[in-house]
Amino acid sequence: MRRKQHRFEHNKVADNVIERGKPWYTTIKGKWKSDFFKNDNPLVLELACGKGEYTVGIAEENSDLNVVGIDIKGDRIARGSKRAMDKELSNAAFLRTSIQFLDEFFEDNEVDDIWLIHPDPQSRDKEERKRLTNQYFLNIYKKYLKPGGLFRLKTDSPFLYEYSLEVLKNDPDFEIIDHTNDLYNSPLIAEHFGIKTHYEMLWVAKGYTVNYIKCRLKG
Repeated sequence: MRRKQHRFEHNKVADNVIERGKPWYTTIKGKWKSDFFKNDNPLVLELACGKGEYTVGIAEENSDLNVVGIDIKGDRIARGSKRAMDKELSNAAFLRTSIQFLDEFFEDNEVDDIWLIHPDPQSRDKEERKRLTNQYFLNIYKKYLKPGGLFRLKTDSPFLYEYSLEVLKNDPDFEIIDHTNDLYNSPLIAEHFGIKTHYEMLWVAKGYTVNYIKCRLKG
């Protein structure tokens, strides 16, 4: 409990964390590039980022991208924030909010790329409304992606992979560019910059496969 409280205290003072009670929380919308990152580089989101392993990894490998990890759990993003600070990454930031409230922080078509890494598959029928690739959430992503922007899903759940493929195929606004049910034996692995989450490494070590979908917003 003390460790978690320490992380909450970290978030209050960390320049790379935006959360309720801090100035940027109510003024950042439409100003990520011009005022926060102070450049015109593409804006990339990692949704439900957890500890921000992809946020930090993408930012570290791509100094020409602005990367924002988004999660509602403050103790989780504090870990990513600390790693980004340790690596002196000026192009990585964290936003503490729920995906449903992105409208408060992003203008329409402000985002170039969205990553969704190992979200909870919510595999029971009654949980479909919580799946982050259902039509409700896809409509949210479409609002903030630029035309031609990319949406990527990486999941260790065959169920979520097949479900997401079906939903995306039936969405007239998205074009599936590529997908695989065995990422580590696919050329598409190169798009991940060698980044693996902690639990992903454990999963792969047991011989299980990882699934990946990449699609583009038409327009």
